Parts: sequence; C-alpha cells; structure tokens
Amino acid sequence: MSSIPQDSKDKISEAEVQEMMRSLLHKEGTWVEWGKTCQKLQKAGYSTLKIFEDTGFQNSQQNQVIVASQVFNNLIDEGVAPEVLDYFKGPRSDVLYEFRLLNQKQRVDAAILAYKKRLNIDGAHLVTKAMRDVSRMSQLPESFMNHPGDWVAYLSWKRAKSQKDLQQRSRLIAQGLKFAHSESARNAIEKLLSDFSVSKAVSEPLLPLYRLETEEELPRIVPLAGSYPLNSQEIAAVNQVEIQQPFGNITAKDGSYVPVPGWQVVLKAQDPVTYFCKSDRLPKSLSGRVEEVLIMLDRASTTWDVNSYFVVERGGKLEICWFETEPTETIVGQLVLILRPKKILDEGNLTEPWQMDD
Repeated sequence: MSSIPQDSKDKISEAEVQEMMRSLLHKEGTWVEWGKTCQKLQKAGYSTLKIFEDTGFQNSQQNQVIVASQVFNNLIDEGVAPEVLDYFKGPRSDVLYEFRLLNQKQRVDAAILAYKKRLNIDGAHLVTKAMRDVSRMSQLPESFMNHPGDWVAYLSWKRAKSQKDLQQRSRLIAQGLKFAHSESARNAIEKLLSDFSVSKAVSEPLLPLYRLETEEELPRIVPLAGSYPLNSQEIAAVNQVEIQQPFGNITAKDGSYVPVPGWQVVLKAQDPVTYFCKSDRLPKSLSGRVEEVLIMLDRASTTWDVNSYFVVERGGKLEICWFETEPTETIVGQLVLILRPKKILDEGNLTEPWQMDD
C-alpha cells in the first residue's frame, strides 16, 4: 500500500495514488502521460525510490519522462503540427530529453528538425550541441543560414576542413550534407569533396575549471564586532552570519559574499564579481552529475583575446562564450574561473573529535 506522505506539497487521495501507481505499473497510455503522473506523485511527496518500488520505473526513467514531457508541452504551447506530436509520442522521450538544455523556441526548431530527419538520440545530441554552440557566435559564414540544419552543417563543415584523416573527413562531409538546409550550405560542403587542403583549426581554450579539495581552501566566515575595547552589549548586538553551503556564502545587510581560495588566478583579477549557475549551462559539458558552480569574472578585463572565455549579455541573460574572432557584443568581463564545490563524503566527521585505537 502507498501511504500519503505527511509533508506532501500537492495532496492527492490514497485512491488516486493507487490508481496512478497501477497505471504506471502496467504502462498504460503514452510516455507523456507517464511523465505527468510521475511528476504529480513526486510533487505530492512520494520519493523516486517509492515510485520505483511500486511501478518499476527507475529514477533515471522517471527523470527522463518528466523532463521530456515538459519539452513535449512546449511543442504543444507553440502550436506544433499534430503529426510531429504523434511522431514523438511513439515513443521518443529520449530524443526530446536531449533538447532540455535549449530554450522554448530552440526546442521547437530542434524537434521539427528531428522529425524531418528522423533523428535518434545521437542525432538529437548533435543538434543540441550545435544549437548551443552556434547561438553563442556573433555570425555564421555567408554560405550558412540561420537554421538548425545549417548550424549542424556548419560545424560538420568546419571540422571536416581541419580533418587530415580522409575517413573522418568523409564522415563529417556526409553528416553535413545530411543536415544542410540551404542550397548554399550544401554547395559549401560539396566543395570539400574536391578540395583536400587542410585548414588549421583554432581550438577552444580549456575551461578554467577548479574544485575545492581541502578544508583549508574553504575558510569559515565569522562576523566582526569591531575593534577593542568592546563591551558585552556590543558583542551581543552582532548579528549571526548565516552560511549557505556548499560554498559558504553569506548574506549581510550591505550585500552577499562568498569565500574563494586565494589562488594566483583569483588574486590577479582587478575587479572580480561572482555568480552561481548550473554546470549544464557552461559552454562545454562537464563529467559527472549536474551541480551548481561558482562563476568568477573580471569586469576590468574587457579586451577580446582568442585564448580566453568571456561573459556577454544575450537576451537579458549572461552567457559564457569563446569567440574565434572579435565579437560584436559588448564584453561584460573575462572568465577567471569556474569553481566546483568541495566533495565531502561524510560531513559529520568534520565536527567529531579524532578517535584513535589504543
């Protein structure tokens, strides 16, 4: 039996829960309905483990159908043709799940392209990466249009030009021709069939990625009462500092602060500013699970350099970008570092005294 959690946010009756669990167990309806049901159960306070025990839907499956159903709803909201919706119902939740990192308009464009090209999960991943990478560019070469198919074709064309291995070069040319939307893009790619010259590619620099590893690198923040001499009333009047994990940032009356280790790259920044973002919003995918990272940029460094990443504003939001040529957008600042939180296997051990065997 599935008992209703005491701390459920969206209360549903026991009978509804039983019916939902039974429906999931027998996989009734489409995966879109499974996603909505799983999300409703989770919002009601049921853990992913409980749902798995009662229905057989693993945590990863629950996450995929929930997220993919949200992308599917975006397609409905944008008035996508019924044949496209029917195509994704049958069942292609894995393809729509790949589009989760795109904005609503990009999701629609990517879904329509996936429908026309009958893309699998690998093709969907390729389209997502192309749309994210090309959207950060100031402009495309003249041969390529502002269309997701041409975006994939452009990246294939660019990689093929710098590829010495003929087999890999041929594979990239074929990939570009498959996705090319405009005739001009197709012509540009077809020229590579007779032009075997190799263009040296300008590689993106490595992301300045760090992770906290020791307790000494994560200082504790303590409130300051003032300078001696002080009395007890002055000590008592100091407000307690609330520390937020995993980075130990605090909120004070005159602003918020976060401690960052005094590495050389940090000390060199003339006008540093930090903000938080999810790791899946970075220009390159990181290994491991999605986690919150700390971004530091130097507002004093606004001169473009091909060997650095920069933060610009697009659509009212900050974006981290690498530019092969000088950008047309105004640079907000140079990316100084991306800081991952420290991995602590057992936080309780940090507050316990050492115990040694006799």
